[in-house]
Amino acid sequence: MKKKLTGKTALVTGSSRGVGRLVAIALADLGCSTIFCHGRSEASCRETARQIESRGAKAVILPAELSDPAQVESLADRVLAAGGVDILYNNAAVMHPWRDSPEELSFEDWAWSFQVNVFALVMLTVRLLAPMKLKKWGRIINLTSGIDKTPQLAAYGASKWAVDKWTDDLAAALAGSGVIVSRLDPGWLKTDLGGPNADHEPEAVLPGALVPCLLPDDAPGGSFFRAQELRNFSLD
Repeated sequence: MKKKLTGKTALVTGSSRGVGRLVAIALADLGCSTIFCHGRSEASCRETARQIESRGAKAVILPAELSDPAQVESLADRVLAAGGVDILYNNAAVMHPWRDSPEELSFEDWAWSFQVNVFALVMLTVRLLAPMKLKKWGRIINLTSGIDKTPQLAAYGASKWAVDKWTDDLAAALAGSGVIVSRLDPGWLKTDLGGPNADHEPEAVLPGALVPCLLPDDAPGGSFFRAQELRNFSLD
């Protein structure tokens, strides 16, 4: 890979495994100088950090439980204390258990889905925007989902629709600022969230998942990318 992001810094939420780990390592390959690795615990992030540092980048482990608003605030505080980031990759998400009907969805299903998938994402974005706007350069990538007409996972699906709407509105607010926000559907992957029956191996998310990080400065905000449709994208 060419070093197209030399000197940039990034926070990848949920980078202790799966898509987040793959993206964090790929950003190091693309030249990012510092990558903040996020997971529920420090131990869970060590392998990601090791692989980042083997590529010559600095890895900073920042554990936080995104279901706890106080820990989300603390995560943002720690990133800002280090100077903020150029790239915010909002990858982390949860999926509640399969329910046989929408009536069986509990309040906890809805609250957990929206706290992690929407509220934490929004809070981190709002907190970390200022340094990007000051530098007039930033890339924010929000992971969405192609899930549709699956009432058994209605709270998860609704949370992802909320992410889509937030991305659209934020893109309008950031027009002309140099900060470009995009959304990315990684596809149905054989991760802990996607399960063993998914269509694609996790590695199939690359290189498509990197495209929103590499947008030219005059690219429109609010674009929707599908990683599986970008598997022939060249990083050269």
